[in-house]
Amino acid sequence: MENTKTLERGLGRTVRNTLPTGLAEFTMFVLKQGWACLFGGLLLAALIFTNAIWTDDWAIARYDALFIYAVTLQACMLLFRLETWAEARVIALFHLTGTGMEFFKIAAGSWAYPEEAVFMIAGVPLFSGFMYASVGSYIARVVRIFGMTFAPYPPFWMTVALACAIYVNFFAHHFLPDMRAVLFLATVLVFGRTRITFTVGQTYWMPLPVAAFLASSFLWIAENIGTLTGTWVYAGSAEFDWASLSKMGSWYLLLYVSFVTVTLVIRAPLIKDTHARQGSRQMHQQRQSVQS
Repeated sequence: MENTKTLERGLGRTVRNTLPTGLAEFTMFVLKQGWACLFGGLLLAALIFTNAIWTDDWAIARYDALFIYAVTLQACMLLFRLETWAEARVIALFHLTGTGMEFFKIAAGSWAYPEEAVFMIAGVPLFSGFMYASVGSYIARVVRIFGMTFAPYPPFWMTVALACAIYVNFFAHHFLPDMRAVLFLATVLVFGRTRITFTVGQTYWMPLPVAAFLASSFLWIAENIGTLTGTWVYAGSAEFDWASLSKMGSWYLLLYVSFVTVTLVIRAPLIKDTHARQGSRQMHQQRQSVQS
């Protein structure tokens, strides 16, 4: 991990010494974002590459090769300390929740995987869980790489309740009214005041719902790239059709599930912020006491 930090600092100094301040900040922001989504980017590249070269007569199925690649990639991320073990726990947890959703959605006919594989259970290729895990990997890494903090942070129980409601709705809307509109509103009510403070060279902030919307837009683009490779097919769509814009809304909500999942394991920025706010309140109360 220390080697990568040294590399990041060296690259940052080179960019800032070469480019004007504004352009240097933007360039470093893009590079840091790309570095944060390393796992997902390499997995997406594998979807594109295997789709371009794979043939049915090969000894191993494409989905199986993707599964072996994803497992190897995850091992390398840990071996070369590109991810911490705490981040790996986040990825494993989100892998499980994502795979559980895959089993249900495949059974419900929401989408399908058209190819055969050995590493496949109930129509779900086992590499698919790593696609969800890549979202957890991105969030865990981006928090660390940008030194993010979140303030004011809502009550933790409230964030967990929101994440659970969103996750349950992904299943329940097949049988009950879809509560998506209510959940969109709930994300703003719960996190609307929360600012993400992050550092590139200078320090910036952004409302958390805005950040979630921007991230969901890029996830929707990435999903469409995967869809265009024919790796999965949505119900009612032909192979290689673009995913609908409603999928962006799904990603927006799923990001909150991902974020709260991360905070279940990695809560240092939240704890630090909570202590800071408690200290601020205590100082304010002491000043009021003195003045009175």
